[in-house]
Amino acid sequence: MSNQKPLTGGCACRQIRYAVNGKIGFSFHCQCRDCQYLSGTGHASAFICARVDVTLEGAPNRYNRTAPSGNTVESAFCGDCGSPVFNLNSGFEDKIFIHAGTLDEPVHFSPTTVVHREDGLPWDLIDPEQPR
Repeated sequence: MSNQKPLTGGCACRQIRYAVNGKIGFSFHCQCRDCQYLSGTGHASAFICARVDVTLEGAPNRYNRTAPSGNTVESAFCGDCGSPVFNLNSGFEDKIFIHAGTLDEPVHFSPTTVVHREDGLPWDLIDPEQPR
């Protein structure tokens, strides 16, 4: 996923909006149990970029949890519509993990890897050829 112009997105009710004005790191599907809970399905799809490259409008609610790695993961979501928008991870303090479904044009999302495939559910059929 490359971005010549800023990538924009936000929650379903448009109370939270963001713009990414820099390079995208990697894009992925995560099948860990936390992402299953947070997405309400078998995996979360996200991309990573530098926090300094993201402008945010609105004030998301936040939920903190401890990941199996021991890192603190902060999930930001809209308090009105409930849409998960992004995550912050204490192990990657300069990065932001943005949920791909929140993009204004999610068709441009192109995952490069699957993480935590070992936690994948048999009905969550992600391409088995996708690198892990």
